[in-house]
Amino acid sequence: MRALSEAGLRVPADVAVIGFDDILVSRFTAPALSTVVQPKEDLAAQTVRLLLERIADPALPPRSITLQTRFLSRESD
Repeated sequence: MRALSEAGLRVPADVAVIGFDDILVSRFTAPALSTVVQPKEDLAAQTVRLLLERIADPALPPRSITLQTRFLSRESD
């Protein structure tokens, strides 16, 4: 967002900026950064569960799990 400002562009009037992972600093930028939020705790829990299943049975086929994200609108979109 600093580079956009230095180029004479305004967020969000000229350019919408969206972050990912809702890092702490995104709340304190000016304007506050809209972001995609991952369910980090659920991601960790599912990863551990799949790893333990694989350790118990190495012949298991690869699996894919899709977790829901959410969009947190602040001021930058």
